[in-house]
Amino acid sequence: MQAKTQAPTECAGIADQLQRAFYGSAWHGPAITEILEDVDALTAAAKPIPNVHSIWELLLHVTVWDGAALTRLAGSKCQPTGDANFPPATRPTEGAWRKAVSDAKRTHDKLVRIVSGLSDERLRDRVPGKRYNFYHMLHGIAQHELYHAGQMAILKKAVVR
Repeated sequence: MQAKTQAPTECAGIADQLQRAFYGSAWHGPAITEILEDVDALTAAAKPIPNVHSIWELLLHVTVWDGAALTRLAGSKCQPTGDANFPPATRPTEGAWRKAVSDAKRTHDKLVRIVSGLSDERLRDRVPGKRYNFYHMLHGIAQHELYHAGQMAILKKAVVR
């Protein structure tokens, strides 16, 4: 008789999708960190398309929303607006860029750890201050990261040096 394998939890599946959207092995194509592998500070800060956020600003924005998800999962309301939603990039030095990437990874890794440890029942709980539940929010976070990964990929190609 073969041993039965336990099906993964819904939370483990969501954590996996968050991980793939950010680090790779995603179905859609390159994930955020794969796109950023050879991006330097000047490329990250460039605005090759008028009235469009830079790669750097998009990465900061993704980090904001991973953090917002963590705040909400901890039981508090969180709705970043203005510069809190799309923080401006700092002066484009390599050190500042590496710090932005490192901060994004650290925040994302924490989110993945927290989500993977949730019970599936928690997904049905309503997000503080919202009309939707954590299931909806966490899938939205993965979709959000994929959306901005696509923008980053286009911006990276648009930078002419």
